Amino acid sequence: MSHPAANTLWARAFVDELARAGVREVVVAPGSRSTPLVLACASDGRFRVRVHLDERSAAFFALGVGKAARSPAVVVTTSGTAAANLYPAVVEASAAEVPLLVLTADRPPRLRGADANQTIDQVRMFGCYVREFFEAPEPALEGPSLRHLRALAARAVAAAVGSPAGPVHVNFPFDKPLEPVDVPEDFVRADPLAARGRPGGAPFVRITTARAQPTIPEIDALVEEIGSAAGVIVAGPSADAERLGPAICELAGATGFPVLADPLSGARFGPASGAYRVAAYDLFLRDPAIRQELAPSVIVRVGASPTSAALVDWMLLHNGVPHVVIDHGARWKDHASIATRYVDADAEETIRALASRCKRTVSPEWEELWSRVETAALEALGNARGDLLEADVWSFVPAALSRGATLFVSSSTPVRDLDALTLPREEGLEVLANRGASGIDGVVSTAFGIASQRAGATVCVIGDLAFFHDQNGLLWSREPDAPVVFLLVDNDGGGLFQALPIAAHEPHFTRFFVTPHGLDFRHSAELHGLAVSDVPILDLGDALDTALRERKTTILRVRSERVASHAKREQLVRAVSDAVGEALARGPNVPAETTS
Repeated sequence: MSHPAANTLWARAFVDELARAGVREVVVAPGSRSTPLVLACASDGRFRVRVHLDERSAAFFALGVGKAARSPAVVVTTSGTAAANLYPAVVEASAAEVPLLVLTADRPPRLRGADANQTIDQVRMFGCYVREFFEAPEPALEGPSLRHLRALAARAVAAAVGSPAGPVHVNFPFDKPLEPVDVPEDFVRADPLAARGRPGGAPFVRITTARAQPTIPEIDALVEEIGSAAGVIVAGPSADAERLGPAICELAGATGFPVLADPLSGARFGPASGAYRVAAYDLFLRDPAIRQELAPSVIVRVGASPTSAALVDWMLLHNGVPHVVIDHGARWKDHASIATRYVDADAEETIRALASRCKRTVSPEWEELWSRVETAALEALGNARGDLLEADVWSFVPAALSRGATLFVSSSTPVRDLDALTLPREEGLEVLANRGASGIDGVVSTAFGIASQRAGATVCVIGDLAFFHDQNGLLWSREPDAPVVFLLVDNDGGGLFQALPIAAHEPHFTRFFVTPHGLDFRHSAELHGLAVSDVPILDLGDALDTALRERKTTILRVRSERVASHAKREQLVRAVSDAVGEALARGPNVPAETTS
């Protein structure tokens, strides 16, 4: 049996190294077996330690911290199903390349595989979804083992923030006693390096992770490959949008290629730097004939698969043209197998290198074609503003958010409406979403995690099913430094399904897919001391301004009718298609009033 103080020293040493590596946020879900880790974090003044009763909400809050700060937060749980409840957030962190440190307490090996209470197999329990898994050795008052543990902590942080970033799981087998026990002074004197770490607060080991970069000959070859008269840059969602967005605009300015910039790419909002960012592409690319007319000679793609299904269809239609993907992420960014060249290198460095060498090869005719299509689409969109029902929230949200604000948008309908209806602008706007695995679980908690890392306002646009799914996340409203303005679009069910062919199959469609719930979310909000304000869409701008000035968690609910809203979206797409079709038929530079 190990010394009674081994657990205490073990946890303190590991946590000490996390702090030395720059980790500052810890999220705890209560439990007994994790006592050594929890108390080690709580007694270390370098951490902000937060507590939540629900492990799933705790993990998604930590995910939000990592998403906003690009530095891992720690989530600590006890053993058994407590650890299993972290799985959805781990999957999202992996797919979205978000740093996250998962510390799970476990029973010692002798109690595993039997009938020991609250014991499951936690070894590599998250499978391929973690960048690294470490099984910490059983605690022992022994110098070499403790020094190994300190190095292991440094390795865990390095793996979480590496290229690509992602979740790391460390499993700790703790035997009793779990409560703090004084560490023998003779051990500290005998091995101060193991017990106290390196002098001056230095990490036990500094780990350098290099970003992959292409060689100069490879860059020159790419410059030749993308030199074209009819090129397009497709900017998909990026985990590193703040770095990548400006670089994409720089390349677009150098080449003259139009940019189809996803709102999660970092390239749609902020200074254009000479780039032509096409607006409303999701609306006009839904028309097969228009997709055919806009035939590129080369596609340069950065980031994950775009939110817009119409944009994906456009790329699929033009499969066979040179198609360059630039990415060094965790996942293969070419699920449709349309790339002709895949550059596995740091995207920002590669794009800036290209921009410094590329010449403007785009033809005036190609630029004019996209401009003509965009102008017609924007005119049709402008005529429809104020008549789109729930989609009209996007007429007010971007305008209410100034530089320094953060927009977090839920999956399903909200992120699709954001993509279709918000226009590029010079003023910056940080937009985040859980689009790694595109689930609606944990959205409320992730929003609070993001808000905790931002001095400016955080607005979360969320549908009613996602809000229902993470009601426990509202407990985070107690955090004084994490106010969120929730814009709840409530259409009493899964409005996204209205766009699917299954919508024609009643009564099964409503019961099994739309799943209307009839819930009044005021009651769940009141449970947490929050109020729900029902806001007509036309008053949304003023309501958002007021809520953002108050700097406290607020829920603004916009009620809508999902069938009518879907019909309005379809009408808009038809109007855009008709307008663009007419503009293409007229030809270049022919005013509408001169045609008959």
